[in-house]
Amino acid sequence: MRRIAIFSALAVLILTSVFVAAHQQHGSSQGRGATVMGFDQKRTAHHFSLFNDGGAIEVDVKDPADTTNRDAIRSHLRHIATMFASGNFDAPMLVHDSNHVPGTKVMATLKDRIRYAYVEVPAGGRVNIMTSDREALNAVHKFLKFQIAEHKTGDSIAVQSR
Repeated sequence: MRRIAIFSALAVLILTSVFVAAHQQHGSSQGRGATVMGFDQKRTAHHFSLFNDGGAIEVDVKDPADTTNRDAIRSHLRHIATMFASGNFDAPMLVHDSNHVPGTKVMATLKDRIRYAYVEVPAGGRVNIMTSDREALNAVHKFLKFQIAEHKTGDSIAVQSR
């Protein structure tokens, strides 16, 4: 009986150590971002823009010779444009470890009023988000402002003309 108790205590200690190590490695938004997005967060830069008809998400490599991360960005953003258009916002929820990313519930509900277009740029890719619906536009802006704050990009939260 004593042997079982010791073995059980040892198993709990080992599992706790494994969990803590995994959480430290992937517990940050950068760690989760790398896992969800498929590219190195430290070698890339996110930018978010708010426009009078929607906004944009752009991700670029910091080193133009980094074709591995550039190609991964392009693949990810093409996928994001398709997911968002279908009302699927699981990726931002996973990256930010939250079931509530501002704007996404309304964006999912009004998915037929929002257009997402992937555009390849020299250092990565961009997803243009466009809508003429006032409620959808407010949701898009809430979503992008949240992204600016979470990714600490320093991007402006002022709405600009496209």
